[in-house]
Amino acid sequence: MALFNIFDIAGSSMSAQSVRLNTTASNLANATNVAGDAESAYKGKHALFETILTGLNGEDTGGGVAVRQIVESQAAPQRVHQPGHPMADSDGYIYLSNVNVMDEMVDMIAASRAYQNSVEVLNTSKQLMLRTLAVGQ
Repeated sequence: MALFNIFDIAGSSMSAQSVRLNTTASNLANATNVAGDAESAYKGKHALFETILTGLNGEDTGGGVAVRQIVESQAAPQRVHQPGHPMADSDGYIYLSNVNVMDEMVDMIAASRAYQNSVEVLNTSKQLMLRTLAVGQ
């Protein structure tokens, strides 16, 4: 029934925002990691979303959102000269992750608010359907 598509759309949004929150949490947890070379330094990850217009069987679902893939940031890791550090390379440099904590916090707040908005859409839709059913009594 087309009336219930709103639940699928809001649910897919909540699922996508949950993935976004998890990748942000992973980035924040690894923001202070140190590596001995640029290749092994932690690279921030971000979820890429895509719009769903049709279901798996080709039927019109009315829309939704899905995580297409999780990509690594291409920004260069920060290079810091610390010759006494045990992980320093032969030139005395260590490499920090390319995660910007402030950007991640903003992304986390945005994902959290988007998730909350989807919950409100579900609750409002449920209340409207219940009121509609009550009119028929």
